Amino acid sequence: MPDLNHQVIKAAKWSTLTEISAKLIVPITSMVLARLLTPEVFGVVTTLAMVTSFAGLFTDAGFHNYIVQHEFKDESDCKKSANVAFWSNLALSVFIWGIIVVFAEPLAVLVGNPGLGFVLIVASLSIPLGAFSSIQSALFKRQMDFQTLFKIRLVSVIIPIVITIPLAYWLRNYWALVCGGLVQSLVSVILLFFFSNWFPRFYYSFKVLREMISFTSWTLIEKISIWLTLYVDVFIVGIVLNSYYLGLYKTSSTVVGSITSLITAATTPVLFTALSRLQNNEREFNELFFKFQKIVGMLVIPISVGLFCFSDLVTLVLLGEQWYEASGYIGLWGLTSGVTIVISHYSSEVYRAKGYPKLSVLGQLLHIAFLWPVVLIAVRYGFETLYVSRSLVRLQGPLVSLILMKYFIHISPWQLIKNIIPAIVASMPMFPIAFIIRQYYDDLFFQILSIVICSLAYIVIIYLFTTERHIINTYLQKK
Repeated sequence: MPDLNHQVIKAAKWSTLTEISAKLIVPITSMVLARLLTPEVFGVVTTLAMVTSFAGLFTDAGFHNYIVQHEFKDESDCKKSANVAFWSNLALSVFIWGIIVVFAEPLAVLVGNPGLGFVLIVASLSIPLGAFSSIQSALFKRQMDFQTLFKIRLVSVIIPIVITIPLAYWLRNYWALVCGGLVQSLVSVILLFFFSNWFPRFYYSFKVLREMISFTSWTLIEKISIWLTLYVDVFIVGIVLNSYYLGLYKTSSTVVGSITSLITAATTPVLFTALSRLQNNEREFNELFFKFQKIVGMLVIPISVGLFCFSDLVTLVLLGEQWYEASGYIGLWGLTSGVTIVISHYSSEVYRAKGYPKLSVLGQLLHIAFLWPVVLIAVRYGFETLYVSRSLVRLQGPLVSLILMKYFIHISPWQLIKNIIPAIVASMPMFPIAFIIRQYYDDLFFQILSIVICSLAYIVIIYLFTTERHIINTYLQKK
């Protein structure tokens, strides 16, 4: 356990550094692109991503998670499985890309963009590129070598600055995003191969493949259910409304995700890898999970409340005035993100680490059962009704997670909620502070001042709780 703790701390440090570095660069890129390109352009790219991301599910087939999670007999056994996974991924990706090439135009029509079949073919090149990098990435994560992944991520996030932004300035259409994304994927592939000490060999075993498929079949089903949760509403919005509102709709949640992922993207891969190693030790498994949940809650919950209180400012700074209609959605989606992440998303990591992806599938299917009819009805009453309904129905996910965690993982719902109550309580004063200041002063200076006051109020209140105070003091002492 001490060695694992050291690995987890080191991995979390590098993973966090990766996300901080990325978030210093990505918002700048997004701010520029949002001002160069219209919401319609982002709407078109969203529909293309809907197809390519779905196809990408089948190329990986859960092999990435298998490499990270499976307990191999020795290093040789791990390398054999890595070879089988690599060649299987590559073959599947080329086959699926070929299907897209043949049916590109009907697929473009299906997602509401007739005439963009060739664009879909080019965008889908990301599928075989992803197959080249998936297994190397999994091996780095398995070894908790997030330091190398940091270097690779840092280079890849610079690509939009040197490629995508100039293309957007020159072309002013979706080709800038498509080509920039492909270059970014290609650079990641090259860097992963360059830094990796594992290279694919011409080895294949159908026996190993069957074992991997047996292990990952439910993981693949889980990924499909997650994709449906992410894109079923996008499909409906794209068909019923238009590319402009689809761009507003998807970009709003993406902006919120880019902010909250500063925390979640840094911790989730580390948490999953660490929990997978402790899946047979219930006490240490639970201790690690609750520690992660509490720390992430202390960071994500005030961010989610802040997004709601200052959604106008966030929209103006990150996207610009032409996106102002998205402000309400950014606020509500941000507000519901905190509890969704620390309860629903982190519970999914527990299911997968325990080897119970069926539970995640069940949770996703129950959510889709609520989501589909709500969006289908709400979208006919306009964009505002749509985003309010979509944000509120999101809270069904944490409720289901509490039930599943109680009856299948034997973790009390009260434990999950109690663990984040201090963060919730400390965030509450942010609502009246932001409201009162904005009632009298609504210019940029006082909005920034109110953010500073809200942050100080949160820090003071959270420090009154014993466990949270210990976490903060420990962090400061290390610094």
